[in-house]
Amino acid sequence: MKNPTIEKETRMYLFDLTNTALENGFKADDNWELVLGTEAQKTKIQRDYYPAVTAKIFAEIALPVYYTIKSRLHQPLNTIEQNLDVKTVVKDHLNYVIAYNPKRERR
Repeated sequence: MKNPTIEKETRMYLFDLTNTALENGFKADDNWELVLGTEAQKTKIQRDYYPAVTAKIFAEIALPVYYTIKSRLHQPLNTIEQNLDVKTVVKDHLNYVIAYNPKRERR
């Protein structure tokens, strides 16, 4: 990877995901759902799901970090994610990478 900041952010986030999965007893079929979202989305996901792992990322590197994390988790990009660009990320304030397990809703 060319940009060391992107690589560092990616590694730190994946480290946090791995630790959180181990601490919370994730099984082999438990997977993370990854979202590039706003602060409001982050708050809603944290309120509705446990555990949720979030990281605030600078808008300029948010897309490469998000794409790299998705790639390393072996998750394909959907159409909306493929069409994102830096302008959209900045305009829509998509500063947070959020991971949660949809099977683990708070009660």
